[in-house]
Amino acid sequence: MPRRRIGFWYRFAAVICKPPLVLLVKRDWRGMENMPADGGFITAVNHNSHIDPFAYAHFQYNTGRVPRFLAKSGLFKKGFVGAAMRGTGQIPVYRESTDALSAFRAAIDAVERGECVAFYPEGTLTRDPDGWPMAAKTGAARVALQTRCPVVPVAQWGVNELLPPYAKKPHVWPRKTHQVLAGPPVDLSRFYGREMTPDVLKEATEVIMASVTRLLEQIRGEKAPAVVYDPRRERIEQRRRTQAQNRARGQEKAAEQAAPAGRQAPAARDTAGNAVPEAVQEEEQGT
Repeated sequence: MPRRRIGFWYRFAAVICKPPLVLLVKRDWRGMENMPADGGFITAVNHNSHIDPFAYAHFQYNTGRVPRFLAKSGLFKKGFVGAAMRGTGQIPVYRESTDALSAFRAAIDAVERGECVAFYPEGTLTRDPDGWPMAAKTGAARVALQTRCPVVPVAQWGVNELLPPYAKKPHVWPRKTHQVLAGPPVDLSRFYGREMTPDVLKEATEVIMASVTRLLEQIRGEKAPAVVYDPRRERIEQRRRTQAQNRARGQEKAAEQAAPAGRQAPAARDTAGNAVPEAVQEEEQGT
């Protein structure tokens, strides 16, 4: 597949990033033939390590179709990192602001220019306890239905063993293997022409993520959980559990306060009927 539209900054980033990646991880990459040779498209990738964007970018770079990631806007602001992000054509995401939709528009523009836009549909590192893809956001589906471009599902595994989610120190030895499996484009044709309601976008997103999860099952050689981990549902359930525990503690405290005070045991007395001092009682009990 010919290399095109890579440019100076991407090649420069490759010169810096590829040597440590080659040193730290072995590679088991499959499915490059599923990347379209021409035209704009989306890749939907699972996210399980802070360093998997670099490892995945290495895979995608080697296909000849370099990815344009959606990344936090703060990374674009200053310094070498900002210059590299802008130079490589990454797409800033302005969260919780009036510019929040600009990333969506920029992604559509990039696809229409014939670029590859890489989405992490989960939006952040998976919080599934076993590293499976969790419930995703609808941005990738929205761009796909708006442009009707191919959506290539991609599963990756291995660098999460080098640097687990939310870990601070890498586990360098033994050397890990970065496994990537790209599948054929997801068929979303049944959603074309339909109004992009929240339900339609949610269903299309689930179809995309189901494809990613099936590929990850092939890599890991095991089945994913039947119920997809949903952080929002987990937060709601955790809040309910906390409220139930607080109510139970409140009821126990109220019951204790309502109960009559217990009577004190009568003081011990000697054979003459005189009270025995507590110190003497303790000494006698200890013998």
